Amino acid sequence: MSSTFTNLFDPNVSRSSGCSCGGHATQAEHDAAVATDAVMARAQAIGNRNGQSLRTPDRHGDEALVSRTVESTVMRALFPQDATRRDFLRAVGTATAISAVAAAFPLDAAKALASEAAGPLEKTRLRIGFIPITCATPIIMAHPMGFYEKYGLDVDVVKTAGWAVVRDMSLAGEYDAAHMLTPMPLAISLGAGSTAAPWTMPAVENINGQAITLHVKHKDKRDPQQWKGMRFAVPFEFSMHNFLLRYYVAEHGLDPDTDIQIRVLPPPEMVANLRAENVDGYLAPDPFNQRAVFDGVGFIHLLTKEIWDGHPCCAFSASRRFVTENPNTFQALFKAIIEATAYSSNPDNRAEVAKAIAPRAYLNQPETVVAQVLTGTFADGLGNVQRVPDRIDFDPFPWHSMGVWILTQMRRWGYITEDIDYRKVAEEVYLATDAQKLMREMGLTPPEETYKTHTIMGREFDPDEADAYARSFPIGRV
Repeated sequence: MSSTFTNLFDPNVSRSSGCSCGGHATQAEHDAAVATDAVMARAQAIGNRNGQSLRTPDRHGDEALVSRTVESTVMRALFPQDATRRDFLRAVGTATAISAVAAAFPLDAAKALASEAAGPLEKTRLRIGFIPITCATPIIMAHPMGFYEKYGLDVDVVKTAGWAVVRDMSLAGEYDAAHMLTPMPLAISLGAGSTAAPWTMPAVENINGQAITLHVKHKDKRDPQQWKGMRFAVPFEFSMHNFLLRYYVAEHGLDPDTDIQIRVLPPPEMVANLRAENVDGYLAPDPFNQRAVFDGVGFIHLLTKEIWDGHPCCAFSASRRFVTENPNTFQALFKAIIEATAYSSNPDNRAEVAKAIAPRAYLNQPETVVAQVLTGTFADGLGNVQRVPDRIDFDPFPWHSMGVWILTQMRRWGYITEDIDYRKVAEEVYLATDAQKLMREMGLTPPEETYKTHTIMGREFDPDEADAYARSFPIGRV
């Protein structure tokens, strides 16, 4: 996460010289800075003419990420040598450095021009559907904490009963955008489980953040080979939960379609079904793993980061039609989501975020339950207090290779019955190049590539060998 959300006012942040002038981390960053110079020069003239106030407003003690676009460019210009910048910041402190920069340059005017460059918003009133889980944290907290409003949007975040309803409301145009599971935009685009419609996934909402929870009566069944005949719940067929559970039990020699039962349950219903022993366990989003511990009916068998550390789970999603018909509104919404994701990624903000999203209008959970999930200090139901700071994290970059892996699992288990061009589908749906561009505009440091290898339960996944990978498992349906 620290490599994505770079703050050049942090003296501990360094960057390699990877551009033609030697002052930027990459050539793309150099090009973005050059492109910004014209806007800043215009802002300087306006500031000189109008006596613009020069002090940057502080938000919750941190500079908003959108403001860093201008601030970071000024810092690059003032300190082309990274070592000099870091020495200066250590000597005077961040607050003094920001004040000094603001005294020399009309930052507010530059930021105003940058924010107005996209043109007027096509729509300002939006409806975004969400499921009340911690995976939706950026989408949810952007409402009470003012991130949508900052970008000129009046957003109604609508609590929704389950993923099928989110999908159907989105397809019907009742939602302008939605909190979806990362496989859902792929499935919708392919017509798997629903009518086919061109869909996009501009950003991942969270990574990690799930767990396998078992009923307390199964504390003696920690070996998955003992789970034959047990009943499990997942929140949706087209979910990382379903694919990770299937992967996990299959690696332990169980066929998920014959040796265990997997049923779909909306996340808010999972604890009640566990208590009633309608299911023996579930692979589910939080806070419902932690809530089962809180209520004394379940224990956390495994965090999903132990299956795939850094796996994607939920996403910010919208139809291709919304994106193309409302480009300026989409950009504003995308920026609000990216900034809220960055704010959520900072461990220092987690307690504040937990307080914002716990109330009835959002998660409707005890704040202590939400805080245990977001801070990573939690009771596991086995008498231990675990400390796992990255139990859940927030990284918006929608890797194409993650999309390809999801598609291989859809193929493996028969959700896709015909051969497909994995890369083509992933690249049409996951807007990684758009995310790269926007994140650079906001002063962030996105990855240079959109594909990489991933390791799942010790096995490396190479996206260049997707079809062979899907066919390589001894347990599967290909």
